[in-house]
Amino acid sequence: MPKVSSVVVPYATYLRVYEPLAAFPEPERSHWARYARRPDRPSYQDELRRSLADLLPTPPVPVPVHESPDAFVADVDGVVRVCPWRTRLRGWQALGELAEELPAVVQDAVLPPVVRRQAAQDYERWLAGNPDARPWIRTATWQVPLNWFVLVSDEEREYVKGTGDSGDETPALRYRTPMVQARRRVARALRTLKETVDEGPLIDGLVDVGRWLEEFHPRSLVELDYGGLVHVLPAGELEGDHSAADVAEGIEALRRGDGAAAGEAYARLVERWRSVRDRRSAN
Repeated sequence: MPKVSSVVVPYATYLRVYEPLAAFPEPERSHWARYARRPDRPSYQDELRRSLADLLPTPPVPVPVHESPDAFVADVDGVVRVCPWRTRLRGWQALGELAEELPAVVQDAVLPPVVRRQAAQDYERWLAGNPDARPWIRTATWQVPLNWFVLVSDEEREYVKGTGDSGDETPALRYRTPMVQARRRVARALRTLKETVDEGPLIDGLVDVGRWLEEFHPRSLVELDYGGLVHVLPAGELEGDHSAADVAEGIEALRRGDGAAAGEAYARLVERWRSVRDRRSAN
């Protein structure tokens, strides 16, 4: 498959679920089995570039006309798992969240109201026939939501420093964990948080992501990927980023009743991610 562009698209991070082929009914299962054998599968950057290219025409195309036939593939311990892109579904859902992200005047400049209304109507019609639809991928910009780190452990952290502009290997930071582990961590963290802190965004977000995980096959693989954010953070900051360890340490401190240790772990997280938000403001 030809590359859409050589330009790297940064800023987005991802939480993905890879399901085993057995989780899919036929004929979709056979489709993904064939797809997994392809040597020319596109990357997450290809998906982003295509989405950005759709915003260039007049009027822009905020949501693809057809659903993507692509997926990410993970072959771990001889088990092939796939994570369908479902770009169209995610595009509709992102449009629904746009009002919370941007002022109305900015929304109108990027996507005219008539375009947004038509997309919303298309989504309503599609959803009527697909009420149980859910994405395999969650996306965040300029951050990794703290509740995502609850799902993984520092021992599952995979960091690739990269080889610079002249090398072939790009920087990467991700975590992968079995679905059963992710669900167990969510349950334990929720139990501790509900017993020790007031209701708030962290608990609400964790409840939401926990419900999402329950939609998938128990032998799935969960991946937290820093995605394009690695291209705007200095290598030293990436190498020293152990946010999953800080989140786990904070929750364990709360469980022990050690408020001081919990506060220290939280302070490290706030300082680290404040620097990321500062770069967002600078751009």
